[in-house]
Amino acid sequence: MVEKLIPRLENLGKSVSVITNDLVTSEDAVRLRRSGIIDADRVLAVEAGACPHTVIREDPTMNMEAAEQLDQAFPGTDVILIESGGDNLASTFSDDLVDFWVFVIDVSGGGDIPRKRGPGVLRADVLVINKADLAPHVGVDLELMVTEARDVREGRPVLVTNCFTGEGVDEFARFISDEVLF
Repeated sequence: MVEKLIPRLENLGKSVSVITNDLVTSEDAVRLRRSGIIDADRVLAVEAGACPHTVIREDPTMNMEAAEQLDQAFPGTDVILIESGGDNLASTFSDDLVDFWVFVIDVSGGGDIPRKRGPGVLRADVLVINKADLAPHVGVDLELMVTEARDVREGRPVLVTNCFTGEGVDEFARFISDEVLF
């Protein structure tokens, strides 16, 4: 998702930097740096040394320091994408760390994810249902999944994407540009 968003946000005139979060590796940051889609200096890795969710929720200090470092190095930055992956439906971001929280779920994780009502599904500023193309292959009724997501989110935004084909990603980038970055 991050790799697909960067060029689209830049095409909208936004300056982007990225922080990745992982257990004891910088693999995601290395992949982004090598991709050529962003200046390698604009990507920092936070290695949590424990579950990556601890550094986005319990003690976001390392991420805050990384964001400050990027902000000082690139003062015109419009958005710093702070990525934390995994399959933890209980994952949340500290309000001290983020201004806007995007929660991405994967269709192949099951159509029941919205009904499980994890904090990300319920409280994120926007919920993105990704890998829409996989729905028929994993027995998920995508329309029902989206309906249930909208129901449990009580009108808060739900977007559907397919990063493989790019479907919905332009809309997501415009949403970020318009709703978050004005």
